[in-house]
Amino acid sequence: MNEGPVTKGRRFFKLAGMTAQVAGSYAKTRIKGLFQSEEDAERERNAAHELNGGRIARTLGELKGAVMKVGQMASIASDLLPKELAEALRSLQRQAPPVDFAVIARQIESELGAAPEVLFKRFEVEPFAAASIGQVHRATTDDGREVVVKVQYPGVDGAVDSDLAQLKFALKAGGFVKRATGLVDVKQQSLDEVFAEIRARLVEELDYCNEADNVRRFGEIHRGDAHIIVPEVVGERSSQRVLTLTFEPGDRIDELDARGYPQEVRDRIGDNLFRALAAQLFEHRILHADPNPGNLAFRPNGEIVLYDFGCVKQVRPEIAAAYAKTIRRGIAEDWDGVDEALRELGVRNPEGPPVEPAFYKQWRDTLALPFLTGEPFDYARATLHEDVIRLIPAAIKRMASFQPPREIIFIDRAIAGHYGNLRRVRARSRVLDMVQPYLDVALANAPE
Repeated sequence: MNEGPVTKGRRFFKLAGMTAQVAGSYAKTRIKGLFQSEEDAERERNAAHELNGGRIARTLGELKGAVMKVGQMASIASDLLPKELAEALRSLQRQAPPVDFAVIARQIESELGAAPEVLFKRFEVEPFAAASIGQVHRATTDDGREVVVKVQYPGVDGAVDSDLAQLKFALKAGGFVKRATGLVDVKQQSLDEVFAEIRARLVEELDYCNEADNVRRFGEIHRGDAHIIVPEVVGERSSQRVLTLTFEPGDRIDELDARGYPQEVRDRIGDNLFRALAAQLFEHRILHADPNPGNLAFRPNGEIVLYDFGCVKQVRPEIAAAYAKTIRRGIAEDWDGVDEALRELGVRNPEGPPVEPAFYKQWRDTLALPFLTGEPFDYARATLHEDVIRLIPAAIKRMASFQPPREIIFIDRAIAGHYGNLRRVRARSRVLDMVQPYLDVALANAPE
């Protein structure tokens, strides 16, 4: 265990040092590649990804806070990253290095006015889980309820702006922004808008009173859905930096094989997860926007337990409707209509050159594959992520036609993340049949 989050000065130098090491490593690899065979150059690139992935994961894990949270966001798209880099970032999803219990006990006493052993009948010193901005401990209330107590690391909330400013600098200095967009420089305004959206979600996530309200809201949303389990807030043991919830057990996504989950239950889980996502996005327009596998648990009857309600995205009616239009028009091969809907979503650059229908069709055939047939879609055999990688080189030539869409960053994060979750569950679902009623609701609620 460590003694707590790193101070601002040390945070800056650690992040700057990481940036310099990673950028220098990739520069060295590119230069060596000029004098190597393609096979040797590929081997060097893979080694660089593994080395730099480890550097990034170790640094972000130690720093915690905003920079680690952004690293976790990147790891959600692991199917689109080099496998060596993806595996290193994936470690940020599993478990962050925990903080010493003395730090946690002081934070609880500062927030709730008494020590953990006074406030609870039983409080486990060893953390149940540790994450980017806080860690979780099991406990029992005086009235016998089993609970989890989520405690925010001291000082994390005061470091968000400096963390994000340093991270933005690191991304540009290291050339990662250009690499991520196919060596096409991202406009400063677009990058600022993306980081503004990330900051907004992080500020909300750091307010545990806000998260408590989110838990109650999602509890109401899914109250009539027996397949989705939402914990309850223990208000008298919660504050802005401490959140106590009822403990809802379940099997983690990487435990399903060992627990012997049959295909029938996996399919039921897939249906339940897809319906929950569609209902949140298109009907209720409030999205649980952190699809980290650690925020889900499963039960042998097909129930899904949702955890961690800090990152929630409110979706405007016109955005939900534009998303629905994109899907419907893509299925119908109405390419002018797709172009119009993408403008409404903010994806299409209104000042950019026109996009030919063939370009939209090849992306539709890839991204909308689950929606193109009434037959069950087998996520275990899906190659959508690989197909996207193959399309990227041709897309680079058309980057001027598009722009980073602030409004849907976290919507896309949820969708991409749950695609990965459904692959790991190995679910089979009739996606088209399930999504149609929710698209109808979104379009019916579209503003005039």
